[in-house]
Amino acid sequence: MESKVVDEIWPEGVEGAKYGALVVTISAILFYCISRIFVHVVPAVARQSHWRWKNITVSFIHSLLSGLWAVYEQPKMAEDVIKSHSVLAHTLISVSVGYFVYDLIDLLVYQRNRQTYELIGHHIITCFSVAIVTKYYIGYAVISLIVELNSVFLHMRQLLQICGYPKQNKIYRLNSLVNLGTFVACRIAILAWMSSFEMLSYEYYMYNR
Repeated sequence: MESKVVDEIWPEGVEGAKYGALVVTISAILFYCISRIFVHVVPAVARQSHWRWKNITVSFIHSLLSGLWAVYEQPKMAEDVIKSHSVLAHTLISVSVGYFVYDLIDLLVYQRNRQTYELIGHHIITCFSVAIVTKYYIGYAVISLIVELNSVFLHMRQLLQICGYPKQNKIYRLNSLVNLGTFVACRIAILAWMSSFEMLSYEYYMYNR
């Protein structure tokens, strides 16, 4: 019984490794190319914070892409978050890991401080290597990326601050409200569900071992 349960939650195959590694590599290169564009496309008011402008803009693009992509894939993945998978979902996870790889390198090269090492820890935790390599837990990883919808408005707020928008500005205030709403709906709710899923999975394993 124990071996059967382990097979259900921890596969031995690595059939997704080659495709995943290819997409991760291409994604990291593409995000680097995008970052080089924004090195030269900097508003005059943001020139004193040009690296931060570039880094946050690339993060904004990743959050928008991965968040919307995750919402599109989520209904299919929610049926079985452990075993369900599709080429698009597998690609989404690999693209996100490619971004994390790019961002890690960018942080280490240009911004070494305490916050950088905290972000590195965050990226290592959220790099969905198991999902990419085994094609298991892709549904779980896709649902977790819905959190990025909140990051869209978080990054937008940072960009508005860099550009000197006052907090009383209508655009800034609207973005802050949406940021708060998506924080509750897309971050707290999703993370609460993920924690609940992990606890139930652990109980299932302990009961059936």
